[in-house]
Amino acid sequence: MKHLAHQRGATLIEFALGFLIFLMFLLGIVDFSRMLYTWAAANEATRAGARYAVVCDDKAQKTEVLTRMQALLPQITDVDIAWAPSGCTTANCQGVTVSIPSGGLKFQWIAPIVGSGLLAAIDVPKLSTYLPREAMRQDPNSGTACAS
Repeated sequence: MKHLAHQRGATLIEFALGFLIFLMFLLGIVDFSRMLYTWAAANEATRAGARYAVVCDDKAQKTEVLTRMQALLPQITDVDIAWAPSGCTTANCQGVTVSIPSGGLKFQWIAPIVGSGLLAAIDVPKLSTYLPREAMRQDPNSGTACAS
């Protein structure tokens, strides 16, 4: 009888250890999925920011482009806008590159990965989107696309 009670305790401990390993593995998969989603959302946010900048000719309103991007991904803290060629006007701009610089978006892990330094937030690599010039405020629908 004593031997049977001891065996039950060992089974419980084995289950607990196995469950912890399974749970860490499951949380790692969830974290990796979150990271891929964040990178895809950041890529879409750069596309939306570039679209807003090129349609609305918003050269002086970096904060408005950032606000549009943060509507898709609130964790974005910085954005770079580069017009091509540099110093162009509405008449001669060829396009715009909107990018999230390195450090402009951080990803925070939630899974407790024991013994690793991955618990700290990591920088998402620089993401950028180039869009060629469109109708830059000459499209009759640009008023609705550019409304704040």
